[in-house]
Amino acid sequence: MPQKTILIIDDDNRNIFALKAVLKAKGFDCLSATSAQEGFSIMEKNENVAIVLMDMMMPDMDGYQAMAAMKKSDKLQNIPVLAVTAQAMVGDKERCLSAGAAGYVSKPINVDELLIQIENFTR
Repeated sequence: MPQKTILIIDDDNRNIFALKAVLKAKGFDCLSATSAQEGFSIMEKNENVAIVLMDMMMPDMDGYQAMAAMKKSDKLQNIPVLAVTAQAMVGDKERCLSAGAAGYVSKPINVDELLIQIENFTR
């Protein structure tokens, strides 16, 4: 079975760097994009993307818009998205989930919690 790939979409390279370091140490294959559009093109070309870690607050297209666009694409609609956000206010988790996220992780990221959520989708 091919290695499950995690796609990290975040406009901040420091976040990408930190997440990649943690996930690679746990044996995951990681790709990254600094915009939703770049992420879409990676998903279009790579059949092994098992899950997307999506920053919800990005310029150009935010995570909510990106998830809506993925839902309209035959090729992308079944790829689960974990919403990654610094917004941890009451209602933010529900808003992310109702927008189509499969899960939700707030920043700063609790790595153990993140890994549990990823494992649920990459089995």
